Amino acid sequence: MTIVILVLVLWYGGLFFQSFFLHRYAAHQVFTMSKTMERLTFIFTWLFQGPSYLSAYGYGIMHRMHHAYTDTEKDPHSPSYDDNLFAMMWKTKTIYQDINQQRVAVDDRFTKNVPQWSGFDAFASSRLSRLLWVSLYILFFIYFVSSWWQWLLLPVTFLMAPIHGVIINWFGHIYGYVNYQMKNTSKNLFRFDFLMMGEGYHNNHHKHASRANFGVRWYEIDITYLIILTLNSIGIIRLKPISIKK
Repeated sequence: MTIVILVLVLWYGGLFFQSFFLHRYAAHQVFTMSKTMERLTFIFTWLFQGPSYLSAYGYGIMHRMHHAYTDTEKDPHSPSYDDNLFAMMWKTKTIYQDINQQRVAVDDRFTKNVPQWSGFDAFASSRLSRLLWVSLYILFFIYFVSSWWQWLLLPVTFLMAPIHGVIINWFGHIYGYVNYQMKNTSKNLFRFDFLMMGEGYHNNHHKHASRANFGVRWYEIDITYLIILTLNSIGIIRLKPISIKK
């Protein structure tokens, strides 16, 4: 049971910071926060994503490119141009690393105001950091595993962020329903997104990219947005006016 709890904490904790910080803040900037809070959120993202930590700079730029080039050859991740999900994610990884390590030129429109903490990212993305997290997870499993099948969950803890990415960027462009007919393949995976905390409303998001609430219909409850509303109400973040329009 302890192992299952760990995996759930890492799943939803890592997913929240990916959605809240990397996606809605770094890429779309639907709210603002102080520099101190931004730095703290960098750290919390590292703590929950562990060995699969993603840089706000690399993620933010790549996601903006995804919106600009959705389902074209320039899209960093599209089922329309990759043979399988592994090929897509390998391409995504390569593009992300090239952007994050500034090995490629990027249009200024994709880099504007994207948060960057170079020193911390260099450590959090390093092999040392990733190996330390992997070692900690293995030790935790050795101590707490109570049944053989729980070992099957160990790779999930190593690859949490890529798994989240596959669910949205592959399956979210193949399966589900649409509220908006657009010139792309984005779909809503769930009518109530219990699994991806609102990220599963992918079709809605492609229609209203600058909207903080990814849900549109009454049953499309965006759990991350509810947390954002709470943080806004107590002054930790400040939602931009356009983000709270219905």
